[in-house]
Amino acid sequence: MTPNLTLGSRIRITLEMIKWEHSIFALPFALTGALLAAHGLPALHTLGWILVAMVSARSAAMAFNRWADAALDAANPRTATRAIPAGQLSRAFVLGFTLLMCAVFLLACAELNRLTLELSPLVLAVLLGYSYMKRVTRWSHLVLGLALGIAPSAAWIAVQGSLDPRITVLTLIVTCWVAGFDILYACQDMEHDRKAGLFSIPQAVGIERAFWAARALHLVVVGLLLWFSLLFQFGWAGRFGIAAVALLLLYEHLIVSPRDLRKLNAAFFTMNGIIAMVFLGFVSLDLWLAHSI
Repeated sequence: MTPNLTLGSRIRITLEMIKWEHSIFALPFALTGALLAAHGLPALHTLGWILVAMVSARSAAMAFNRWADAALDAANPRTATRAIPAGQLSRAFVLGFTLLMCAVFLLACAELNRLTLELSPLVLAVLLGYSYMKRVTRWSHLVLGLALGIAPSAAWIAVQGSLDPRITVLTLIVTCWVAGFDILYACQDMEHDRKAGLFSIPQAVGIERAFWAARALHLVVVGLLLWFSLLFQFGWAGRFGIAAVALLLLYEHLIVSPRDLRKLNAAFFTMNGIIAMVFLGFVSLDLWLAHSI
């Protein structure tokens, strides 16, 4: 670790390391689950602890991933500047931060309800276990998708204290959505993964076929969204939101290609954040219209 770093500097570097702003990927879907479970806005106490649980769980997962992958990151030119391989943070500090975030997550689950607390170890197992999946299977993208896809079902349980099978369709949607764009993102590391003995769809089948796999997953997302809208009887606003998401997914695939990955970061970060917020916005509008009539 760089000597004489203040606590404030370590916190700033840690926040940069875990990309806390990317919570926008899963948080809107968690809020969607909470809104649907409550048929509107949940109690502020519940909503507040859901937010704490989401942010702490994601922070723990990201920090643990950086801890587990420190040696791999150091060997990859694209990731060699991350905090641990660059010597900005020690592995011990990052592990300590991970454990702290896990403790905050467990506290939030305890404040919500019994079932949420009982299921919290399983959630942590998925979130932390993802970091080792690319060492054993090309399907690690789906595990990452599940790590984020848990969010809406978990939020439903946090509100209701039980699980409605209908919300698990949104878990499938987020799982396929995230897995699709993670396959695209992994195309950047195809050659490195092959040399390092790591597994991914691009490493296994090449970039061209990996793109088709991502397209197929996102086509499944559109179909599942239509089913989801029927299960929850969306009105025009919800259906319009699904159409908007489908168009944004199409645009995402149009701005990148197997021969040109230069706009991959724009597709991965900017567009996916917009997609998540658009979906939350239109579902919220649909709920508001349904209850104002």
